[in-house]
Amino acid sequence: MAVRVQEADFDVGAELAALRAQDARVGALASFLGLVRDINDGARVAGMTLEHYPGMTEKALEAIVTEAKGRWDIYEALVIHRVGPLKPCDQIVLVAVTSAHRGEAFAACEFIMDYLKTRAPFWKKEETPDGGRWVDARETDDSAAARWQ
Repeated sequence: MAVRVQEADFDVGAELAALRAQDARVGALASFLGLVRDINDGARVAGMTLEHYPGMTEKALEAIVTEAKGRWDIYEALVIHRVGPLKPCDQIVLVAVTSAHRGEAFAACEFIMDYLKTRAPFWKKEETPDGGRWVDARETDDSAAARWQ
């Protein structure tokens, strides 16, 4: 399991290659890449800043991945989440999971992302033409996470 919270961008191809790292057991690798949009809730977004509480955030992400490993037969999982100032089209988050079969990998990847959106301690502030605004989790994110309980 690898969990990283960082300001620097990442190379998706290199990260996925490292995750499977010639592991002959791996028959599936599912991933999700989240990007900064230029519109949210009908408002133009010029940029966003993601804040976190160092140490606490990593522990929360590790707990989410550990829970996924307990629910599905997966080999490895990777979560990279960026913090700091970001612009539209920037990469925000990468979640990737390896397993023997696609069903386990897809389910675990989706679970990790759903729980990350609702349980991980990140604070997001968007810059719009009307000024800055803090963004809360959406009801749809809460509903998505609730189906795993």
